[in-house]
Amino acid sequence: MLEDISKAFTRIRRNVDKVVAKSNRSLNEITLIAVSKQQQKDRVDASLATGHRVFGENRVQEAQKRWSIRKYDYPDLRLHLIGPLQSNKAADAVRLFDVIHTIDRPKIAIAVAKEAAQQNKYIQCFIQVNTGDEPQKSGISPCDLSNFVDFCQKEVGLPIIGLMCIPPVDEEAAIHFGFLNTLASRNNLTGLSMGMSGDYEEAIRFGATHIRVGSALFGSRE
Repeated sequence: MLEDISKAFTRIRRNVDKVVAKSNRSLNEITLIAVSKQQQKDRVDASLATGHRVFGENRVQEAQKRWSIRKYDYPDLRLHLIGPLQSNKAADAVRLFDVIHTIDRPKIAIAVAKEAAQQNKYIQCFIQVNTGDEPQKSGISPCDLSNFVDFCQKEVGLPIIGLMCIPPVDEEAAIHFGFLNTLASRNNLTGLSMGMSGDYEEAIRFGATHIRVGSALFGSRE
């Protein structure tokens, strides 16, 4: 198991190195988030044994079971919430995670800011943008983004470091990566959380700073 996981991490890092070099970017600009949601214990422990310390989870409760104890064993661990957040889970999310990628409405922004203040914790945040305006998908509409950025930063005091998107499955991802990059520039944001196992190389070419890779590292979920 350890050998397989180690080889997968090496392969992904080599691919990232190549794309970064061709794009005239710095490797230090790219954060590889290993998406550990629904992965078994041995796979997670094997990935930790490789030295990797940045992981992404979709659900707060599942993440608590997986990481609460491991956080004490690995003090340099960095946990990213990449799935939707409900306001009643804000306290737990702020306590466990270091970065939240899915701020998408005022209620969530207020809840996270309130909990961060109460816990005296600095937590970095991305705003999730629904670049395809899909009714079934979370995320702020692009036309509402500028006002929402102002609300988060100026009224709520939330540290917004960038934007996140999940492109529609039936559309060219590059179009949405380019669009998110443009939106970030318009709003003076530098962070871009975009790109998954099947398209992270394309995302890097369009300026991704955080890529969320799951199956390419861990294999299919059981």
